[in-house]
Amino acid sequence: MGDHSHGSPDDSGTVAKAGQGSLEKFQDPGLPPHRKRLADTDPRAEKRAERQVALLFIISIIGTLSFFIAYFVLGRPENISQIRLQNSMLGLGTTFAMLGIGVGIVHWAKTLMPDHEISELRHEIRPEADRQEAEEIINTVLEETGIKRRPLIRNTLIGAIALAPIPAIFMFRDLDRTGKNANAMVDQLRHTMWDTGVKLVRDPSGTPIKAADVQIGSVFHVIPDGLDKAEDVLNEKAKAVVLLMRLDPNKLKVSPGREDWNYDGIVAYSKICTHVGCPVALYEQQTHHLLCPCHQSTFDLTQECKVIFGPAGRPLAQLPITVDSEGFLVARSDFHEPVGPSYWERG
Repeated sequence: MGDHSHGSPDDSGTVAKAGQGSLEKFQDPGLPPHRKRLADTDPRAEKRAERQVALLFIISIIGTLSFFIAYFVLGRPENISQIRLQNSMLGLGTTFAMLGIGVGIVHWAKTLMPDHEISELRHEIRPEADRQEAEEIINTVLEETGIKRRPLIRNTLIGAIALAPIPAIFMFRDLDRTGKNANAMVDQLRHTMWDTGVKLVRDPSGTPIKAADVQIGSVFHVIPDGLDKAEDVLNEKAKAVVLLMRLDPNKLKVSPGREDWNYDGIVAYSKICTHVGCPVALYEQQTHHLLCPCHQSTFDLTQECKVIFGPAGRPLAQLPITVDSEGFLVARSDFHEPVGPSYWERG
């Protein structure tokens, strides 16, 4: 009868018996045959791939230059169309600046750098030998990239990498709070157009609001009177927009020192969420909750807009209000704290 295998390692079909029960070692199968690419055999394809890589690096350079144009040439936009144009150029410029470098390097590696596999035996650790080996590896890498003999790729890569970080430098520079414009920047963030006696008017009509017009459960989107005459309407409106609501005065929990910040249950709070600055515009009449639609931060109007859910870290800023001699709602003062998300000067 023939021999049968019972599945033990010794009589597996993957090894062969040799001599007195000894096992033959596994044979190294070696590396698979190398398949050459078109650029390896066709000089025209190689040159074409080189030009493609250089073009991708040039696209990165153009993207960075587009960022500069949007950031410096357009300056401070004056209307919504200019804002959209500037934001689009900033975003697309940054995208192409990073994408051009990344895709260019990947295309370079796939089409021009050697792609053959190699295997090396392990050696004992010898510091001096390791140093020499590392040096040889670096020289081999430089040689395989072809960067020394491909000046077109080398020069465009240097240009793209040199320009790409510069936009970030200028942006971080503008955030410097120790520079000569630091105080002016902080004042712009801290103060709004609200001031003593400034009327609360409807957004966008500009109609003044009487206390008698505000019923329990109603909501008004409010801006300061005279906003349309401001030098920078959009920036001023972004800081000064307010939600006006009326509740039963008995439901309001008022902190000491804020007793006169509301008028007969009418309260005004900044519309700018303290998380990332989205407009808070959803009001639940039954629960007296204000909701931010971006990340679901929820503020309790009866507790001075305390955060009861979501990522926001602080209550909405409250605008102190009262009425004038004609019964129109007016501000007592500006906000007592900066509106919107936290920034470095906040206590």
